[in-house]
Amino acid sequence: MFGIKIVHQNHKGLVELLGKYHHSVDAGLHFYVPFIQKIYAVSLAMNPLKLPDYSIITKDNADVRASVTLNYHVTDAVKYRYENTDSVESMSQLVRGHLRDIIGRMDLNEALGSTSKINQELATAIGDLTNTYGINVDRINIDELKPTASIQDSMDKQLKADRERIAAIAKAEGEAKSIELTTKAKNDALIATAEAQAKATRTRADAESYRIGQMNESLNQAKEGYFQNQTINAFSQLANSPANTVVVSGDQISDLGKVPIMKKMLEN
Repeated sequence: MFGIKIVHQNHKGLVELLGKYHHSVDAGLHFYVPFIQKIYAVSLAMNPLKLPDYSIITKDNADVRASVTLNYHVTDAVKYRYENTDSVESMSQLVRGHLRDIIGRMDLNEALGSTSKINQELATAIGDLTNTYGINVDRINIDELKPTASIQDSMDKQLKADRERIAAIAKAEGEAKSIELTTKAKNDALIATAEAQAKATRTRADAESYRIGQMNESLNQAKEGYFQNQTINAFSQLANSPANTVVVSGDQISDLGKVPIMKKMLEN
């Protein structure tokens, strides 16, 4: 009433003359003519704003509730006060409209897992459009995308079914792996046993072959007297036996007479 107005720091003063915008003033002490002039102070500081939760339909017709917060500040006090009835509400409607458009082009699962992407697309879509209201949106963030209770219940059931399916697959794979390892172990044991038996057989065969070779070598090196002595012993055993008939080959008959002589020679 005294025609004095203090415009505080980070505010813009709008001077009206007879109800019409006349000019702007900066922060400080200002004088005006009462009843003819008025000075309105508009804050230029950043303001937080939380938009009420609202429903959005996704591409696959799922209903989700979106919760959005943003920060804005006034860039043009004249547009903010005189060119819009409610600049903040107009800006909020613009944000909600673009958010509906972005999420409406996504499936439910894609939307729920892409909040960062949605934030970026929303900031790009808004761009400089809010300058029409004398406002600039500095930061925008989707706090929550929440499906309706029925959809959430369906998702929980689907998640449970997926977990059970994965568990069943893991169990089946584990059993199959166990069977595979058991079979491999048995096969390895059979192979090892067969190889051991084959090695033992080869060892016995080699030993027998060595024995026969040594015997043949000894026989080849034996003197004629050894065989004659064996013949004498054989005839002596035949003479002492109850048998009175001996069958010999024709070419050995002439040698029978030599037996006593050869025995004497061998004894000497």
